[in-house]
Amino acid sequence: MSAAALVAGFPCVGFSGSRAPAAASLSALAGLVPAVAPGAAVVVGCAPGIDQAARQAFPGAQVFQASRFGSGRGSFAARSVACVRSVAASGGLWVSFPGSPCPAGLRPSGRSPVAFSGLGSGTWASLAFALGSGVPCLVFLPSGVPAPAGWGLVPLGGGWFHAAPAIVQPSLF
Repeated sequence: MSAAALVAGFPCVGFSGSRAPAAASLSALAGLVPAVAPGAAVVVGCAPGIDQAARQAFPGAQVFQASRFGSGRGSFAARSVACVRSVAASGGLWVSFPGSPCPAGLRPSGRSPVAFSGLGSGTWASLAFALGSGVPCLVFLPSGVPAPAGWGLVPLGGGWFHAAPAIVQPSLF
């Protein structure tokens, strides 16, 4: 199954990614835009980079503003937690575009203080929280960014990975 076909089946799609994305990541995002189902909710953060590109592609997106969650670094983590929870509550898909390797020691967790433990990447922390919370995930990793071991990311090809095998396995009946 392709990344675009996967996205098309969800009523809500959340986007997160690097503030300084690779050209390949921006191209991958652009390729998904037409696949998002008409009427699907789109949620995204307030950062530059992938968030900004998603906001431009989906002018009606629900934008989670860090400033509504306080100030300082904690406001960005709280914003991301709220964004992931919104996608989870809607039965949606989390789509992530990390721009650098996963920080050492970060692991998926449904506990936000564990996922957002200050290891340096909000994109990976958001993905860790989404995976730990049971949200189906789609991840684009540009050349040079490896999939972290133990995260359950299954390659789809072309830099795309997914982390909910049940959503792409064909039925036997």
